[in-house]
Amino acid sequence: MSQMTASQARVIDPILTNVARGYTNGAMVGMLLFPAVPVGARGGKIVKFGRENFRRYTTARAPGTHVATVQYGYAGESYALTDHGLAGLVPVELMEDATAVPGIDLAGGAVRMVQDVVALNLEAEQAALARNAASYAVSNKATLSGTTQWSHADSDPVKAVETAKEAVRASVGMRPNTMVIGPKVLAALKTHPVILDRIRYTGRDVPTLELLASLFGLDRVASGDAVQEDASGALVDVWGGDAVLGYTTLGTLASQGTPSYGYTYRLRNYPVVERGYYDADQRSWKYPTFDAVAPVLAGADAGFLFKDAA
Repeated sequence: MSQMTASQARVIDPILTNVARGYTNGAMVGMLLFPAVPVGARGGKIVKFGRENFRRYTTARAPGTHVATVQYGYAGESYALTDHGLAGLVPVELMEDATAVPGIDLAGGAVRMVQDVVALNLEAEQAALARNAASYAVSNKATLSGTTQWSHADSDPVKAVETAKEAVRASVGMRPNTMVIGPKVLAALKTHPVILDRIRYTGRDVPTLELLASLFGLDRVASGDAVQEDASGALVDVWGGDAVLGYTTLGTLASQGTPSYGYTYRLRNYPVVERGYYDADQRSWKYPTFDAVAPVLAGADAGFLFKDAA
């Protein structure tokens, strides 16, 4: 009898797998700039888009003549998914009966804890890509300082965002529809005199994220509130004091062939949770959870970076 393969030996728990796939952490906003794309392999080519996707072509034709063609996108550099594996643990001390299998609430809580860990790693990778000034053309980035920073009363964030939107439109023919900001940037915008003056007739004293989106002419503005440890062990904001604009196809992305600022490539049908097992040494039930994912910056021309916005 032949030995079982790893995939044959793996028994997936469908209920907990649905818990893992459906869970989202409200502090994580990277998926707004890097919407998820299911892929069938752990490695491949990033589909990128050039200005030819916005070029006018002659489509009129005489009877019997050839039909003009245009290539949609092209293969860019390679991507490789990163495999993640972590087991959620439920100690028997948390259960009334040590011989019973944990209920769905306890097991689901363990899985969600694992998802939080994986999500923070992914958020940090997405933020690192978006905040890397070297990825942007000179026309698509600005480093703010002194009176131009949005934490300074003499700055004009509304004008700055409008200028950035026009820079993106000039590059790809689309205006950005999403902005992700660090929490310090949000705090600066909430008390900025230009912002407060523009909302004084709305009946709101403090600008919400929805109000800021309307003011900036965007579909959404999100604050990346996640924190992580730096090399010294101190907690720092994942999105720092930066602001990132991007054109994304959030909510409509069906494949990696849709133009977007970025993608998050994820292995199809992942994450998965294996059936739990009892570890007598730790007197705990364990629920191994696996994911395979990688964010990619597919079109930096469809974005704009404000370094040190606050």
